[in-house]
Amino acid sequence: MVVPVLRALATTYPDWDITMLSKKNCTSLFQDLPPNVHFFSADLRGKHRGLAGLNRLLHDLRYREFDAVADLHDVLRSAYLRHRCLWRGKRVAHIHKDRYQKWLLVRHFYQYKHPLQSTISRYKAVFEELGFELSSVLPKHNINITSSTKRNIGIAPFAAHRGKIYPLDKMEQVVKALSEKMAARGEKIFLFGAGYKEKAILQSWQSKYPGVESLVGRYSMDEEIAFMSQLRFMITMDSANMHLASLVGTRVLSIWGATHPWAGFLGFGQSENDCIQLSIPCRPCSIYGNRLCKYGDYRCLNIEPQIIIERVLGAIAAEE
Repeated sequence: MVVPVLRALATTYPDWDITMLSKKNCTSLFQDLPPNVHFFSADLRGKHRGLAGLNRLLHDLRYREFDAVADLHDVLRSAYLRHRCLWRGKRVAHIHKDRYQKWLLVRHFYQYKHPLQSTISRYKAVFEELGFELSSVLPKHNINITSSTKRNIGIAPFAAHRGKIYPLDKMEQVVKALSEKMAARGEKIFLFGAGYKEKAILQSWQSKYPGVESLVGRYSMDEEIAFMSQLRFMITMDSANMHLASLVGTRVLSIWGATHPWAGFLGFGQSENDCIQLSIPCRPCSIYGNRLCKYGDYRCLNIEPQIIIERVLGAIAAEE
């Protein structure tokens, strides 16, 4: 979610040299940004592990050359790094996650049940605190594709936590029904996922239904993002794929369970009107979807497949 903000920063202040620090597996997210953005990967399981490793990281970063430091994570490690920079007289600012407001939201203090500030706005505020005014944020790529030339739809049925995953048997019903509808139009359904287990499930759907194709293990992350830019829209959970599609301006119909878009993690440029969710008293029960359901049945995800199918077909009809 930081990519649109970082791109706006680099574009607005082209004379500033920007170093983005994150884990190595995030490298491809920060490619194809303006040339004044440089990515530096932290090896938190190797040479940058522990307190001595963080000191080594500061040395490797040549942090004494920095004029300002933006902590967009605000965890123990990043707090240590920013305070070391502060002691060196650097300008420092960090994200305010509003953890207490989020705690109130998931514990259903109804006077606090309202949309919280988006995470992207919080990132933007960190840079503004450092003196970098950003009038707007920008997608990762300037994709010059009109909606009339986009074809096919993508489905990403997985997420990091159980509380955010629509039941796979019901999602298979959605895939089955939509495969017939899309095949009749001469279009396809592309499936997105990662890992051996997800690959096996999606390949089984590919083998059973016409016009369904799994992309798991075939492309790099950057290639998948470029592929997403060509689609009519994506069907996702509250997941990384929601954010990847958002980076290239692709419309997302997102399915929400234990989490809620009000917590501030809706994809960049997406509309809450495209969120498919149930209004039940126990939602949301988690900010990240990692808490066990107190009822044990994840009733927040008991959404009938036909509801999703009709939303998809309605979105296609509205575009045409």
